[in-house]
Amino acid sequence: MAQKYLYIIDHYVPFPQSEYGGVWNVVAESESECFDLIVERDSHEDYRSYYTHLKENILNSRCFKLSDEQESRVIEEFTT
Repeated sequence: MAQKYLYIIDHYVPFPQSEYGGVWNVVAESESECFDLIVERDSHEDYRSYYTHLKENILNSRCFKLSDEQESRVIEEFTT
């Protein structure tokens, strides 16, 4: 199994779609897989115009190398 990382991503979406944005916690092999997992899970169609910011936020996120095998997935999200 490939090396996995825990990404903690702050993703701000401005008013009126959201007042605060949110935080995504994702286990993924790479930034691109992380992005794909969030897009697949995201149910807010109005947020799609902010996906270019999401890519930047993933690149600037806190990222932790995991020591044991993990399945790629969105662990938790908090969005408003």
